[in-house]
Amino acid sequence: MDEREIIEQVAGWLKASNNTVVLTGAGISTESGIPDFRGPQGVWTRDPEAEKRATIQHYMASREARVASWKNRRNSPFMDAQPNAGHLALAELENKGKLQTLVTQNIDSLHIKAGNSLARIIEVHGTVRDFVCMGCGERGPIERVLARVDAGEEDPPCRTCGGILKSATISFGQNLVPEDLERAQAAASTCDVFLAIGTSLTVTPVAYLPRYALQAGAKLVIMNAQETPYDSAANALLRGQIGEVLPAIVGLV
Repeated sequence: MDEREIIEQVAGWLKASNNTVVLTGAGISTESGIPDFRGPQGVWTRDPEAEKRATIQHYMASREARVASWKNRRNSPFMDAQPNAGHLALAELENKGKLQTLVTQNIDSLHIKAGNSLARIIEVHGTVRDFVCMGCGERGPIERVLARVDAGEEDPPCRTCGGILKSATISFGQNLVPEDLERAQAAASTCDVFLAIGTSLTVTPVAYLPRYALQAGAKLVIMNAQETPYDSAANALLRGQIGEVLPAIVGLV
């Protein structure tokens, strides 16, 4: 079966679906200029220190790491990135009533910028939109902290309790939010089509979601440039550019 036939087949499954779940990873955002982490040009491949800063123990213990983290945030590709055709296609799929839950491993908020509703999105690794205090749990728009950094505060403390602030993302060593994981697992366990887009399906526990979907009898569609551990179990595999393949599918739904 060639790519066009697979695209038509997947579109047919989506048309007939009553409960579609989508899981997205870094691969959907590379076309928006956000590099992945472990690829040849990945953030951590090029800057091993960045991976260390993404570890919660190191971030909490090292003022130097926090200063570097806040300083680098203004220059981060996350700040000005815009949704690409892949993100917009998923927003269109929701508008067509054919996307019930969107689980994302990405922290870039591009699904929200594209028009997907926050109520349907589960950001399992958090978001760069907000800051959080590691002491009292206060949370708010990250621009409030970045304004203080711009004004000269290198490592701004929480104004409520004096605690350490960080972006509201899940760092290495931090637990996922149990409610988010439970929602994602419940969605995967009851869907009839599961699309895994731009994810290596190797980072657990999110990587187990396709297994829940398969156990529920769902069609598993994998859209990723590299091989994944689930390829042999997939009902459809697509290796093309996500920004081209996904709009082609949604356009037929």
